[in-house]
Amino acid sequence: MELSFIFTYMESILEEILNLTKKKMHEQGAFSRDEYKNLISETIDYYLSKGKLTDDDNLTFIEDRLLDMYGVVRDEMSDDNV
Repeated sequence: MELSFIFTYMESILEEILNLTKKKMHEQGAFSRDEYKNLISETIDYYLSKGKLTDDDNLTFIEDRLLDMYGVVRDEMSDDNV
């Protein structure tokens, strides 16, 4: 498998998970870092149950990358609520 394909696939999955997480945050009014982390875990579990992710995917990387984005997401969400 080509490295560029893997990178593109991973970025695509990250974006999908992030968008669904942000939607859940907005719907539930869950904006704290702990709530964000829980929603990421729920969304990853959802993707696992639907077969979009497998245990072979680097789930730790995905979760860590999304957690690193919390500041940007928080700022986006607060801009949307102004």
